[in-house]
Amino acid sequence: MRLRIPLLLAAAIVALSLPAGCSKAPATADSGKPQAHHHHPPHGGTPIVLGDEAYHVELVLDRDAGRLQAYVLDDEMEDFVRSAAPSIVITATAGGQARELVLAAVPNPVTGETVGDTSLFEAQANWLRTATQFEGVLRSITVRGATFTGVKFNFPKGNDTDG
Repeated sequence: MRLRIPLLLAAAIVALSLPAGCSKAPATADSGKPQAHHHHPPHGGTPIVLGDEAYHVELVLDRDAGRLQAYVLDDEMEDFVRSAAPSIVITATAGGQARELVLAAVPNPVTGETVGDTSLFEAQANWLRTATQFEGVLRSITVRGATFTGVKFNFPKGNDTDG
């Protein structure tokens, strides 16, 4: 009896110290086959997976303003993740024409985010007011020491191959 309590306590400590990741088990349909694990963009935007779901970028278009925002998010698209990047560059091809979008870091005094330590980036371009879709390449972004380059996606579909 005396040995059981320390063992249970040790097991609980080990379980709590394990790294958290994409821990949600895939849902199963009535057939019993695993279904794709989906993340839902918090702003209803376009999800872009970075790496093996290490992080995500959510693109949100304000068509009336011609403004594209990019939010850097964690592996579950639940929490904002700050990046030291001063900007994010996207090459967007729409109607056969390649265009460069430079999304600048956006400071937010309310959250304490600054240029060089923010999770929000944005760009304005008049062509975004009429574009319904484009093929994009996120050239490079570094998040918490991990660099992701040449990330291809479709707007508004994203690049999640599970869905």
